[in-house]
Amino acid sequence: MYLPITIFLLVLVTESILFLGYSYITSLTYDLYVKFTKDRKVLKQIKMRNDVLKMKTELAKTSSQDEFAKWAKLRRKLDKAVADSEKMNSEIAYAKTAFELKVKSALWFIVHGSQLGMVMWFRKSAVFYLPPGWFGPAQRILSWPFAPAGSVSVAVWFAACRRVIKAVALTANDFVFTPAAEKKISSSVHQ
Repeated sequence: MYLPITIFLLVLVTESILFLGYSYITSLTYDLYVKFTKDRKVLKQIKMRNDVLKMKTELAKTSSQDEFAKWAKLRRKLDKAVADSEKMNSEIAYAKTAFELKVKSALWFIVHGSQLGMVMWFRKSAVFYLPPGWFGPAQRILSWPFAPAGSVSVAVWFAACRRVIKAVALTANDFVFTPAAEKKISSSVHQ
């Protein structure tokens, strides 16, 4: 009895991943990665951003006509800090893109590879047997492609689980976002 439950849980996890979306999950994963590893480049970027903001406020307080030498020195220092900050931003963006590509690949394997692997591994196994004669000629279709006659195959059980989970998600979505709430949301968006 572990096979139908395992398949159902696998479909639940994969449909949750697909519902949330790869981009959202990879972005969240990157944020958690940065938070827990305390990446020195990100910490340096934050320090550089704070320094640039301080320099901008100091430059705004300095008169370009009355204190030109001080203003010019601050301006050069600010320009250099902004250039360094932009360089750091591009390095971090490159590292983030590489990280997200790896996470998206892992998610793709979890979603598609795990299901394909389960179908291939248990292709001749019956998930469970149906009572004889209950489904008539359709009973043979439920055992396709390789399961014994009179049973439900792994592929059909995957499809049934996916269909049920999507139906429950759509029903739950209808209860969460009622037409009155949608009307309120859409009216606030169009304003």
